Amino acid sequence: MNFPAELQYSRSHEWIRMEDGVAVIGISDFAQSELGDVVFVNLPEVGDDTTAGEAFGDVESVKAVSDLVCPVTGTVCEVNEELLDSPEKLNEDCYGAWIIKVENITETEDLLNAAEYEAFTQEEG
Repeated sequence: MNFPAELQYSRSHEWIRMEDGVAVIGISDFAQSELGDVVFVNLPEVGDDTTAGEAFGDVESVKAVSDLVCPVTGTVCEVNEELLDSPEKLNEDCYGAWIIKVENITETEDLLNAAEYEAFTQEEG
């Protein structure tokens, strides 16, 4: 498993990277591994509001459909539309294939650093 140290992680297995006040959000290596082959991603619209701890979309894999839970409260400013045609990018490069970007952030979940998240996934596994 890969847990890049420059990222933060949620307990629902999303990663977050801050870029000039914008939260870039994707799913972790642990999440994509547990999901199996991703075959569909349901994305929000630009301008949609997100709430920390609530679903903003879902991913469908050969195993199941799983909610994507937003680690921040804010407004979606960009979605990775490439995932609509190529959802498998989440399996191929989960840290390169971000899902949404959120701006106007007012709240964040209690996020974990890489070491804390790695320990958390070992408890879950």
